[in-house]
Amino acid sequence: MAAEVQMVLYEDDSVQVQYVDGSRLQLSPCGSEFLFEKAPLVSAHPLEQPERIHQRTHFVISTYREQLQRALDFRNSFATCPFLSESIIPSETKKRIFIDISEVRWPSLDADDGMICMQNGTVKISSLDGHAYLCLPKSQHEFTVHFLCKTSQKPDSSIVLSEKNNQAKKDRLVEKAGKMGTYGSLSGQRLKNKDNELHCKIMKSKEPLEKKSNVNGSEGREALPPLGTKHTCLYTWVKQCWSVASCPDEWKYPLSLALRFHNQISSLSGIDVNITQNRILTSNVSEERGKEVSVLPRALLLSCPFPHLHRWNFCDSLSQRQSDEVYSYPELVKVVWYKGITYRLTHKNMNSIEIYPGDGTVFKSEGTYFGKYFTYYSIQEGSGKREEKTYSVNNLPPDRPGSLFSVCSLIKQATRILQHCAKMRLSLSHNYRICCWKMVPGINDNNILPLLLRESHIPSVGRFLAYSDDKVHVIFIDGVTLTLNWNFSSFIEKRQVNQGLSLGWCKLTFPDGHDQLIQIEHPGPYERYVTTVTSWCRRLTQTSQRDMPTHPASSFLEENWCVDSELEKIQKFNLLLENSGVLNQISNKKNEQSSDNYKPKYSEILLEEVNENRVSVALKKTSEILQDIDCLLSNSKK
Repeated sequence: MAAEVQMVLYEDDSVQVQYVDGSRLQLSPCGSEFLFEKAPLVSAHPLEQPERIHQRTHFVISTYREQLQRALDFRNSFATCPFLSESIIPSETKKRIFIDISEVRWPSLDADDGMICMQNGTVKISSLDGHAYLCLPKSQHEFTVHFLCKTSQKPDSSIVLSEKNNQAKKDRLVEKAGKMGTYGSLSGQRLKNKDNELHCKIMKSKEPLEKKSNVNGSEGREALPPLGTKHTCLYTWVKQCWSVASCPDEWKYPLSLALRFHNQISSLSGIDVNITQNRILTSNVSEERGKEVSVLPRALLLSCPFPHLHRWNFCDSLSQRQSDEVYSYPELVKVVWYKGITYRLTHKNMNSIEIYPGDGTVFKSEGTYFGKYFTYYSIQEGSGKREEKTYSVNNLPPDRPGSLFSVCSLIKQATRILQHCAKMRLSLSHNYRICCWKMVPGINDNNILPLLLRESHIPSVGRFLAYSDDKVHVIFIDGVTLTLNWNFSSFIEKRQVNQGLSLGWCKLTFPDGHDQLIQIEHPGPYERYVTTVTSWCRRLTQTSQRDMPTHPASSFLEENWCVDSELEKIQKFNLLLENSGVLNQISNKKNEQSSDNYKPKYSEILLEEVNENRVSVALKKTSEILQDIDCLLSNSKK
């Protein structure tokens, strides 16, 4: 089997894998289907299409099982909801349990049960029932969580009905089960034997049912399942890796426990503690107090209910495979694994990236805009001191012989990924892509297409469109289109002009189809496009839709636009006049008239006087126009 060169996880949890031999594998966002493209032969024609294999993941043949298993492990490590097919999971990792595990209870803030500090400095927080545990390394930049998850089930109505019944029973017994489950779970932690752990889990599940049978004996006997394989559930351990800076809600409480416990150990041992992590620790402990119960992520269904929403990125020829566009899938990138190095991205407020070379260190992008600076965090092995180095993208250091990785290549690769994400955030196409697994009821209720909030047509300027996903799209009269992200919910002060910008870049698309990323602070020759759009966005943010005056805003923009266009026309006219031969012809004619043997006629003298009067009138009008332009510019600056 060919080894992986690059694995990419996108924001919709779809995966693309590239192998050494040139073959590729694509996973659907839900993980239930895959597409494998074989590597082209050496003797293949450049326009020959590669051979493709499209199969269901649950029924994969043995030829692609190993590659598909590694791709699914990569997906499940960073995806929101895992996909766990029973036919692909190794038999040694399968566990049959008699209870339905949907949530776990963590230790309280006052107790120290289930908290362990390992020899390498990693803090381990275990749940009271032993169904999940969290590991936070000494660097405190990322953490791993392991939990038991039920394998993917068929979309059967009976299963959905049983889950609803279990949810209703769980809501009625959550208080009673929480009180009785503490003693059983604490005793279960002291048991080291696996058989004793399973027996403890079975007894724990019996307790609320036995108590319920005292109230109604017949119902209690019917609710207690017999100890057989027919009523067992198949589970497996799932490992997920997350960044401390962007922790999911279900893991915030155990992460706050780990940070608190690590802070206590560091204070006792006298090791320097990161001030930033202390702030995160304090806020997390205060906010997450009373949230000891975490709802575990559920595995997706074996078969996707919306397979028509799957989109595959085909390479129709060898020339497309050899193109420089690596991230051709029109979606934001979440995680990239490239030759043993992991790149993790977050897209909440602005695009940021973290680079994990694999030796315990990490690079983080810093600055207002993407990829301007990168900070390198490392810990000395002997003393445990933290070291920080800042690198500028414009001045990267040369490679050192014998180093484990190249700083220059890592940061350049991260910058390319950030540029792709910036283009996707400024694109209007990926907003209208509906993810298949997010359409399932109960998983994501916010899967709504962006709506048009405001549309304005300003004469002599263009058409302005504002969408609900904080995206602004402007079509100018000269055919140029501009797209940027603007946070309309924030209040903009006069001193902070571009506070509403959620991305420091905008995209200009020219009439010939060519597009270009422009930095908003330094737009260069495209300043009038950027200034016009940002001024419209500021006015739209400061004023509500009900009392927003349309005419003053449009007139102000129209005046600015007219001034810029008139100045541009004057510059072009002067440039054409200088390059043409009209001035030379006039000077030659004046030289001929100044010669001694030339005697002008009466008609020529009269015509010359008329021309001089016209020129004086034109110059007077031009001076008045220039004075008006200066006044407009001075008033607009005020």
